[in-house]
Amino acid sequence: MNDNAEPVEGEEKSLFAAPPMAEQERMVEAILFATTEPVTVRDLEARMPHGCDAAEALVHLRKRYEGRGVQVIKVGDAWAMRTAADLAFLMQKETVETRKLSRAAIETLAIIAYHQPVTRAEIEEIRGVSVSRGTVDQLLEMEWIRFGRRKITPGRPVTFVVTPGFLDHFGLESARDLPGLKELRQAGLLESRPLPGTPQFGEERDDEEDETPEGQSELFED
Repeated sequence: MNDNAEPVEGEEKSLFAAPPMAEQERMVEAILFATTEPVTVRDLEARMPHGCDAAEALVHLRKRYEGRGVQVIKVGDAWAMRTAADLAFLMQKETVETRKLSRAAIETLAIIAYHQPVTRAEIEEIRGVSVSRGTVDQLLEMEWIRFGRRKITPGRPVTFVVTPGFLDHFGLESARDLPGLKELRQAGLLESRPLPGTPQFGEERDDEEDETPEGQSELFED
């Protein structure tokens, strides 16, 4: 057997061994604790020593925080440390909003969340009234919505989608976890008047709305 055999082509050899998993877990914990914005696995590994497995460290860390006052949660494709949902009432004084969104902004935000990606014209069609530039600018400034892909239709209009910041604010992993309007009204977040174009919680959509138009994925460009 030749002790001087050449390493297999493509095999990556590190001069330093990766830290023990317990130490990697501590590193991930420190990063998530110190950052205000959710952090992706890729960004975590970019900060950690070569050879670290941030995804596995997150599994251990998330399990260790189960049942605690602070939990490790997934926000979109990123991770963050947040107060446990059942203890949110303890933070009410610190999280009370002194500035309320206008009804136009709330309706526009709800339509974008439930119908994304959606164009300004489609928002106006659903609401039945025009959408002012100030309303959209306010939501963009709050970083609750962002520009999505352009629709491949005449004029190539831009679309709007909700942001990870919106999901994080409401404790959602994805837009699929949005509550029904009945729940929103019970929580006092919406008035009792029905929001046009958005189905009630548990309410079936019309057959035309249930069906996904053929080739819908081809209606948008990256």
